[in-house]
Amino acid sequence: MNQPISPFHSGEIEAQSRAGRAERAAETGRFIRDFMPRQHRDFFASLPFLVVAGVDSGGLPWVSILEGRDSVVGAHDPHSLTLAGHLAADDPLLSGFMPGASLGVLGIDPATRRRNRVNGRLRQDGNALVLDVRQSFGNCAQHIRPRHWHRVAKFAEPARTARVSDRPSDAQKQWIRSADTFFIGSGQSSGREEGSDGHDASHRGGEPGFVHIDAEGRLCIPDYAGNDFFNTIGNLLRDPRVGLLFVDFDSGGLLQLTGRAEIIWNGRQSHDPNARRMIIVTIDRVVERPAALALRWRMPGADGMKLRVLDRVQESREVTSFHLAPVAAGPLADFRPGQHLPIALEIPGHPGPLRRSYSLSGPAQGKHYRISVKHKGRGMVSGYLHDHLQPGDVITASNPSGDFLMPDGDTPLVLVSAGVGVTPVLAMLHAHVAGADMRPLWFVHGTQNRGTHAFREEIADLIARAPHAQKCTHYSRPDPEDRRLAHHDREGRVTARDLVALGAGASAHYMICGPVRFTADLIAGLTRLGVPAGQIHHESFGPAG
Repeated sequence: MNQPISPFHSGEIEAQSRAGRAERAAETGRFIRDFMPRQHRDFFASLPFLVVAGVDSGGLPWVSILEGRDSVVGAHDPHSLTLAGHLAADDPLLSGFMPGASLGVLGIDPATRRRNRVNGRLRQDGNALVLDVRQSFGNCAQHIRPRHWHRVAKFAEPARTARVSDRPSDAQKQWIRSADTFFIGSGQSSGREEGSDGHDASHRGGEPGFVHIDAEGRLCIPDYAGNDFFNTIGNLLRDPRVGLLFVDFDSGGLLQLTGRAEIIWNGRQSHDPNARRMIIVTIDRVVERPAALALRWRMPGADGMKLRVLDRVQESREVTSFHLAPVAAGPLADFRPGQHLPIALEIPGHPGPLRRSYSLSGPAQGKHYRISVKHKGRGMVSGYLHDHLQPGDVITASNPSGDFLMPDGDTPLVLVSAGVGVTPVLAMLHAHVAGADMRPLWFVHGTQNRGTHAFREEIADLIARAPHAQKCTHYSRPDPEDRRLAHHDREGRVTARDLVALGAGASAHYMICGPVRFTADLIAGLTRLGVPAGQIHHESFGPAG
């Protein structure tokens, strides 16, 4: 059997190996495609701006923002993006923004904390520049600070003067030190026009102050646990040139820097105890462009939404549910089944709040939220929730977000999960029952045994109340008592052939949530068995989700 061609170049593979994540990267790399799925195209087309990374005519890397009056991009087919936005005359990337140039693009919506990346090469098509896609993939929502955008009247060009220097001024250093977000651009070329060649634009986020400036004026950037692709670090191992972009979200100002990077592999040398590694950047040139954008961003209320823990319920050996209600009087923000709740926890001994998102697992029309959390070994936040959070405690949250949503219509649905991936599809099952949905539905869940089988009775009760729904539970490691009690329908892991054998039909939509390898295997298997990509919807949990 032919092995699939790796989507990673030699620098990325080296970084994955040095970090001990090569095997996981091989699994998550299946999500890197040479085309954009429909949901990615729709997302890009909805955005008022894109983050772009490339090099100028002299070969220096820069990161910038491409904005447009309405949508900044047209995404009419899976293999190309038509760029409707423009770069200003004082943008240092402008001289490299031309046909034949390699470009990395990041689509990010801070309000929903969603981001997708696409890399490719520009070509001219009439009056428009088109990006031909080489690689396309999604990223997790970790470290994205929620913000909502609005647009103001654009300042006249003559009123804006770019400030160019070789090193950051004191005011610019303060800008960098106070940032909770920046964007980084990197690139490399094998010289063979491979899919992994080109440039990459990536988001970095943390608590204000997470970017440190040392005595020599170098930027010290902590590298946290992420998707295990190591795109940026892999590029920098091949080519140390790097571009950075800091945005003044209040004024629309841009601070663009270009320089050279080195990787410090021992995170213990970082100023941040959560860093796995550090990126040290020596700055070569700085361009500050006041009020460069017509876009502005504002954060939700500084204190967020305060929720009180009403109850905690042990759902399985590993999973605990937390029922949350607003501290202040008033209704909860609505959510759609499949969405997640971003929370921020103040944990003693940690310098700032830790942020995570957990799928909402209960009914969407309830009077409280329910999140269900698996205790993940050394996971700091899940461990704190399991060991310390009690009824009466108060946590901070943002409004629910996410786009892992049931398709509208009457086509059959196959809800598929493994482990704690059951949480968003359980919310979908609640909605199916509450709405007296008449379309056929299959609820397929995989877990090890009855000890890890969360929500067993709740799911059985919901299925019994839904005349057009049926379930199939797989135990991968049942013991004799499991077989006697018959809480499961099949032994072994869930496979794509199992799903197709349900007989849901050619029009069925498959909603899949679980560990990265589980999700990747099912997507690949369903595609091989003829299920169109547009009918497969997925979400993975963990950093690569």
